[in-house]
Amino acid sequence: MRDFRRFCGIWKLGLSQFLQPSDNRDREFWKSTIGRGSVYIMRKSWIKGLGMTLAAALWIGGTAGPAAPASAAGSGFTDVKSSHWAASSIAAGVTKGYVSGYTNGTFKPEASISRAEFVKMVVSALGLEVGGASGKWYAPYVTAAAEKGLYTAADFANSDAAWSQTITRAEMARIAARAAGETATENDKWMYLATKKGLITGLGKGELGLNEATSRAQSVVIIERILSAKAGKKLSVDSYAVGSAEIAWHGTNIFTVMPEVWRTTSGKYAMTAKDSPEELWDEEAMTITSKNGKYKAQLDAVIAIDLEDPKDPNLKLLPPIEKLKWFNNRPSIKNLMVADWKKSYIVYFKKHTIFNNDPDHYGNELTAYMTGFASNDDAFYNGTLNNAANVYLNKWDDFPAQILPKTGWTNDYGLKISINTPAGSQAFYSHNTIFSIQGNKSQ
Repeated sequence: MRDFRRFCGIWKLGLSQFLQPSDNRDREFWKSTIGRGSVYIMRKSWIKGLGMTLAAALWIGGTAGPAAPASAAGSGFTDVKSSHWAASSIAAGVTKGYVSGYTNGTFKPEASISRAEFVKMVVSALGLEVGGASGKWYAPYVTAAAEKGLYTAADFANSDAAWSQTITRAEMARIAARAAGETATENDKWMYLATKKGLITGLGKGELGLNEATSRAQSVVIIERILSAKAGKKLSVDSYAVGSAEIAWHGTNIFTVMPEVWRTTSGKYAMTAKDSPEELWDEEAMTITSKNGKYKAQLDAVIAIDLEDPKDPNLKLLPPIEKLKWFNNRPSIKNLMVADWKKSYIVYFKKHTIFNNDPDHYGNELTAYMTGFASNDDAFYNGTLNNAANVYLNKWDDFPAQILPKTGWTNDYGLKISINTPAGSQAFYSHNTIFSIQGNKSQ
């Protein structure tokens, strides 16, 4: 009975894996599953017919050697309890037949998976047409993936050494996003697209683990999400992961954390739901060089922090909120506390100077800021936070951040995020606009 179950598991993988030509070698070894364990099938070149394939499969099931993958049948796996975070996805994947466990009753959910194995899983799960095998066992799956645009030669070399490598989470995101119909010309955008669509979640607190290995459990969960997305189902989204992925893509998370701010809602330039203001962000403008070429600096990131969210992963960038103040353009007023305005965002500007060969004309701190918010000036000067304001600890310009309340201001004539060289005179001043939109009253 055990041998019969083993044969059933092999049989479900499809006859195509056993009917491979072997013109140049009398004996050829084939991997029979995407699992990390492998069973090697020693075939005579004259095995061609269905009856002989059946006999060969039964013979394999009775031999000793490395553990062969188990069939989808059975009550479960000894190392995947019902409380395991991926238990339901693993069960679904086994039932659908694109993944299997091992004959010793395990699934090995934390084992890593190669690029070839993941591509085979995706191709099989999507039901893509796979041609006859020649050469490496994974070749027909790679061909099918390439034909559907899931893999391109620009991703990595189409070689045995490359396909044998463990797939990273960044590479998994690229395949997943493509499988779900997303497109991108920037390689660092794939994780953003995958997380925004709900195909991938983070590792906790916004951590992406871009270069970390992908496990068998993670792979199955991602594939189940791909299938759900293609079926039109709405997936839950890890907003912290999306924010981190957006920063990794183009140096900011403002369109994830505070998306309502950067949309013109009425007037001639009103945006529709299909408009993507994040595409207006000019990452190249985040680096600035002075007119005389003697000063150069870079804005590394513009990071939005939601003060209403105590779990916001970027709160760690700030000193204790109770110590932060905001500046209303009146130096005599020094008791305006950020902690009193929790329904606000803080926008933190991470920056550094690349070189300063003219310290007589340039300071060391790049100037970065957002502008264009309209409000009642009298209320602002009297201590009501209804506009963007500098955040500081002891002196109004000693901390690289601004605070913006969630309400109380309007976008009348356009919003901008810009950087300037820290020049002492106009003759040495340079300016870059990184982001700009028209306002509700713009003509």
